[in-house]
Amino acid sequence: MTDVDVVVVGLGIHGSAAVHELSRRGVEVLGLERFDPGHSRGSSHGRTRMIRRAYPNQLWNPLVERAYAGWARWEAAFGTPLLHRTGGLYTYAGESSMQGPGTSVLKGRSEMAAVMPGFVAPEGYAGVHDPDAGVLEASTALRGAQEGAVADGAVLAFGESVLSWRQKGEGVVVTTDRREISCRKLVLTAGSWSGTLVPELAHLFEVWRIVTVTLAAGQSAGQPPQLGCFSVDRPEGLVFGIPDADGNGFKAGIDAGKVWDPDEPATPATPAEIDELVTLMTSYVPGIEPEVAEVASCLYTMTADRRFVIGTLPWSPAVTVAAACSGHGFKFGPAVGEAVADLVLGNPREDLEFVGVQRHHVRSTQ
Repeated sequence: MTDVDVVVVGLGIHGSAAVHELSRRGVEVLGLERFDPGHSRGSSHGRTRMIRRAYPNQLWNPLVERAYAGWARWEAAFGTPLLHRTGGLYTYAGESSMQGPGTSVLKGRSEMAAVMPGFVAPEGYAGVHDPDAGVLEASTALRGAQEGAVADGAVLAFGESVLSWRQKGEGVVVTTDRREISCRKLVLTAGSWSGTLVPELAHLFEVWRIVTVTLAAGQSAGQPPQLGCFSVDRPEGLVFGIPDADGNGFKAGIDAGKVWDPDEPATPATPAEIDELVTLMTSYVPGIEPEVAEVASCLYTMTADRRFVIGTLPWSPAVTVAAACSGHGFKFGPAVGEAVADLVLGNPREDLEFVGVQRHHVRSTQ
């Protein structure tokens, strides 16, 4: 039996952020991850992610502000740049509710070309311009959070799978494939396996397989200021694009995919999937050369309303869940880590009610 104050299960970006934010507050933390460091079985691998202030509901604005502040805090702590501001364009046909501090609506291609010359939206589309949007150094941030946690005294165990957990008194006992662990508080940041660890929430989650393609770095057409972050909202699925900031290449994907069993590795992209994405990339960024540098598959854990599920389980107050990033969770890494740390330490966070566990009115099945 291992005794520890807090156990965090799952060391993707949200779990690593939680371990980092807890350990920097002096909490004794053990982080558990079923796979090896840097694995590609979840949603946190890869070099880059997008960050933006533009969101379809103003309820997100305070958490977005915490995310930007958190990335600045992490940059200072890790001593390396993590956020490259490139600006962003989020385009749509018809009406859109996209908004956020500093954003503005642009009508037509000419207005959009003035802020992002290398991007061409479909005919008839308008767009929301977000000057603060940018590119995150994802793999650097993930590694930094884990290394920072260890430096502050946390212990991280990779290749150790959690089989179950149970309440014991006011605490929790966690059973892994190696041992039993007694802890005062348990944090579940298990991504696609959240429904397995909390069956009462399983009906909220659906796991999708998503493909991204990255084109060769160093092309001016794919770099700021010619190109910034963008999205194109289509009936077939939203296309997102991340420019080549700091030599990472121009990456794009489609926020739609097959429902997937997370216990099965995501299969490699097919030639047809790659061709579809490259065709879209060259149509929206006509100056780019379609030289494929990298193709990746990942898993999104989706909810019906695309909101996260964060909070303490009503039937088990020693357990906190942070799950279902729904394809837009990486940018909130520091903010989610901070939120988890607050909840674990008993600090009220009324601002999280719009993503709270309680809003689903679930109850224990035990």
